[in-house]
Amino acid sequence: MGVQTFTDDIKSPVAASRLFKAMVLDADILLPKIVPEAIKNVQVVEGNGGPGTIKQINFPEGSPLKYVKHRVDALDKENMTYAYTVVEGDALMGKVDSISYEFKLSSAPDGGSIGKNVSTYNTKPGVEIKEEEIKAGKNMAEGVFKAVEAYLLANPDA
Repeated sequence: MGVQTFTDDIKSPVAASRLFKAMVLDADILLPKIVPEAIKNVQVVEGNGGPGTIKQINFPEGSPLKYVKHRVDALDKENMTYAYTVVEGDALMGKVDSISYEFKLSSAPDGGSIGKNVSTYNTKPGVEIKEEEIKAGKNMAEGVFKAVEAYLLANPDA
């Protein structure tokens, strides 16, 4: 098994606490409402939302993905960090045993936020993932992030 890691940074004019609440704490309810074209629904399969919880994200018909299951590894509301691992589903592409994500939001000096996402791909023996192969997933994730950001900017009381 090989390990490949990719890091992405993103800035937002939305305060870190609001963005963390929407992207992590309220994501199961908000994301299907904000981006129904990207996420059909999120179901808790096992657990209470904290570490060890298994969630299944179902994608709408016509999407290149049908579903993914991920396990919550860590959730720290105070430090605005969230870690989870995709353990099953189409995102593994038949080439990857698991994908782990570590997401951290920090407050920016201008009142907005700075996000950092570290993706670690645990590939099957002899497999190397090229960044181009994960570009569609990155683009989808960035699109969801920007949609949530736009929603929060348009709804200051949300």
